[in-house]
Amino acid sequence: MAQALHLARQGLYTTTPNPRVGCVIVKNNQFVGAGAHLKAGEPHAEVYALRQAGAQAEGADIYVTLEPCSHHGRTPPCVEAVIAAKPRRVIIAMQDPNPLVAGRSVAALRALGIEVVVGVMEHEARALNSGFICRMTRGLPYVRSKIAASLDGRTALNNGKSQWITGEQARRDVQHWRAQSCAILTGIGTVLADNPSMTVRLGDVTRQPLRIIVDSRLQTPVDSKMLDPVTLKHSPVLIAYAEDRNQCADRLQQAGAELVHLADSDNKVDLKALLQVLAQRGINDVLVEAGQALNGALLHAGLIDEFVFYYASKLMGDAAKAMFAMPELTEMQQAIDLQIIDIRQVGQDIRLQAKPLKASA
Repeated sequence: MAQALHLARQGLYTTTPNPRVGCVIVKNNQFVGAGAHLKAGEPHAEVYALRQAGAQAEGADIYVTLEPCSHHGRTPPCVEAVIAAKPRRVIIAMQDPNPLVAGRSVAALRALGIEVVVGVMEHEARALNSGFICRMTRGLPYVRSKIAASLDGRTALNNGKSQWITGEQARRDVQHWRAQSCAILTGIGTVLADNPSMTVRLGDVTRQPLRIIVDSRLQTPVDSKMLDPVTLKHSPVLIAYAEDRNQCADRLQQAGAELVHLADSDNKVDLKALLQVLAQRGINDVLVEAGQALNGALLHAGLIDEFVFYYASKLMGDAAKAMFAMPELTEMQQAIDLQIIDIRQVGQDIRLQAKPLKASA
């Protein structure tokens, strides 16, 4: 199963909106077939592995990181190919959270007398497809917020300057988070202050994520890097807004942006509604690269699933901007506890991954 998970990671940057899946086939303690799902519309991992194994798949053990699909999508149901191969046993890391599958393949295999084992290395399998699982079970993508900060928790100087807090190796590491995300989310404050492109800049990665701007008042400049015509051909931009006081919508659409109107009761962008729209579009993973306003709003709404903090060996002082703009806390019980899941050095900086243990009140 560890080998199957290793194969599944080959699709880390490319399978969206599908899950990342790997499969290996073993007979007489020998590998006879292996495969991974690499791109939506192309064969699934089981199909590649069965093709390689050929007749040796009969009576073999099939290890797969996700329950084989049982429905017709862009490709035929994988469980039919597995059944036709007549394996001795099928070992599955985790049940498919997709309601169209959700145990149906396991039941079909068992009904034919094929032994099925579920739950081998399930934790690792779930971590590989956290976004797909969230979209299928909660109707929301998995939201990961990347924050670069000084050791005293500051993300920009008071005048807005923030380039560069972290070193080159940390910034390159961020590119891998971008590459495995379906979408990158930022706020209008970051667009106005930094004029970023928010694209993946890795030579071996061709798929660009959807770029999203939370811009309640439609202040995005039409000449911003986000709306560069060449970049837009490969990486579209979606702007979520609440009102258009200055009649900018037509100009932004003509510049190539897609607009979606999502106003909440405060006439700001309804962030949960935005995430629901993204999930409906097949977005599994969202990487947030924003300032304290949007990060604070997402955190306060309980919409962040994971943080990736990059801490640089700098001190920037209390006049610099903090990580989160949030209402003042008056009791320690109001603090948001985090579970640290990974910590390591990247170049001269420290990367810390953590998950909130509870939502904000």
